[in-house]
Amino acid sequence: MSSSKFEEFLNKVTSKVKSKEAHSMIKKELTNHLQELSQSFQKREPSKEEADEQAIQEMGNPFTIGENLNRLHKPKMDWVLVVLFIIIAAISFLPLVGGIPGLGFSGFHFIELQAIWLILAVLVIIGFLFFDYQKLKNLWIYFYGTGLLLLLYTYSFGNMINGATRSISIGGFPFDVTITLFLFFLAWAGIFNKIKEFNSWKKYMLLFFLFWTPILIYMMLPHFWLSIIYFLCILTMFAFSHAPKKLAMKLLATNIAAGLIIVITMIITSRGTFFFTRLLAFINPDTDPYGDGYMYMMIRDLLSQAGWFGKGLYNDINNESLPAAHTDFVFPYLVYSLGWAFGIVLCLILLLFISRIASNAFKTKDQFGRLLVIGGATLFTVPACWNILMGLGIFPIIGASLPFISYGGDIFYAAILGLILNVYRRKDIVEPTIVKLE
Repeated sequence: MSSSKFEEFLNKVTSKVKSKEAHSMIKKELTNHLQELSQSFQKREPSKEEADEQAIQEMGNPFTIGENLNRLHKPKMDWVLVVLFIIIAAISFLPLVGGIPGLGFSGFHFIELQAIWLILAVLVIIGFLFFDYQKLKNLWIYFYGTGLLLLLYTYSFGNMINGATRSISIGGFPFDVTITLFLFFLAWAGIFNKIKEFNSWKKYMLLFFLFWTPILIYMMLPHFWLSIIYFLCILTMFAFSHAPKKLAMKLLATNIAAGLIIVITMIITSRGTFFFTRLLAFINPDTDPYGDGYMYMMIRDLLSQAGWFGKGLYNDINNESLPAAHTDFVFPYLVYSLGWAFGIVLCLILLLFISRIASNAFKTKDQFGRLLVIGGATLFTVPACWNILMGLGIFPIIGASLPFISYGGDIFYAAILGLILNVYRRKDIVEPTIVKLE
C-alpha cells in the first residue's frame, strides 16, 4: 500500500461492504484508482502526502462509496434457475403416480422414495453452494488421480449390472462409476484454466494422454454412455478455454485422428457382439422385431397412440410394453400418459433450464467459474437431449436418464447444479480473470 491514508480510506469503504469475500477485490481496484490520482496530483502538489490526500478527497465519501459497492458486490441467487429446478423436480413425481409396472408396489411407495432422493439432492445443492469454488482450481491433479484410480478399481473389482461394470463398494459404501465423471469434470476445469501453461510438445502429449485414458477405460468396462458424455463435456470446455490457436489446432487434429481410429476399430472388432447387434437394431428395427428391435417398435407404437392429451397416468402400460418407464423411458411414458402437448411443454422447460445455465457462464468474469458452468451445462444437455431423442426412437437406446425427472438418485446432477449456482452467487465478488468478455 502506497500510503497509510489509503489504507484508512479503504478500511472505511469496506466496512460498509457486507461480503468479506469481496474486500480484497475492492481494495485492489480502489488502490489502483487512488495511485493513479495521486500520481496525477504529484505534478501540482509539493509533496506526495499532499497528493495522496488530494486523491482521497477526489474519491469522495468512503462510507457512501462503500454503500454503493455493497449493492454491487454481494452474493446473488439465480432464483429463475431455482424455480425451474423445482418445476422439473415436481414433474419427476408424475411417472410414479400409477406405480412402477412390474414391481408390485403402489405409486405412493415410490413417491416417498423419490421425495427422499430429492431431499438429498437439495442438501447436496446447498452443500456445493456455500463454499469458495475457486479453491478447487488448483486441485485438478487430485481430482483426476482419484477419478482414474476409481475407474481402475471399478474395472478390476466392480459389480456387473446389465452387462457393464457400473458400481463398486469401498468400506461397505457403494459408489456408482458416474462419480468419476464428476471428478474428471472438476479436473479438466482446472487444467483448462491453466491451458496457456501447456506450451511444449511434451505437455501436448500429456494432455492427449490425460484426455483419452478415461475414455479407453470407460469403453473397457464397457460403459460407452459415460465415454460419450465425457468426450463431449471436455471438448466443449476446451472450446471455451481460451487456448492459444496453435495449441488448439494441434490438439484438435490429434484427437480427431485418434477418435477416428478408435471408432473404426470398434466397428471392426464389434461385429457379432451385443453392441453391434444393438446398433443394427437401431438402424433397422424391423429386421429383429422380437429381439433387439422390439423396444424401437414398441416406442413407435406407444407414441402413435398418445394423441395431444394422452391416456392418463393410470393407463394400460405394463413392464412388458415399456420396461424402465420411470427411468430410461420416462419421456415416452409421459408423452403416452399426458400427451404430446405435455411433451412439448416439458421440452421447453428443459430448454429454458439448460439455456439459463449456459447464459450464466458468460455472467462471470472468472475463467475457472465459466469453465465449470459450461461443463455443467454440457453434462445436463447431453443426457437430456439423448434421453428425449432416444425416447422418440431417433437415437440408439442406451442407459441415459433424464436429469431430475428419471426416478432414483440425482446426486450427480445436484452437485453440478450446486456448483453452477455457486459460480453465479459469487460472480460479483470474485476477481476478474477474463480480460475480454465474449
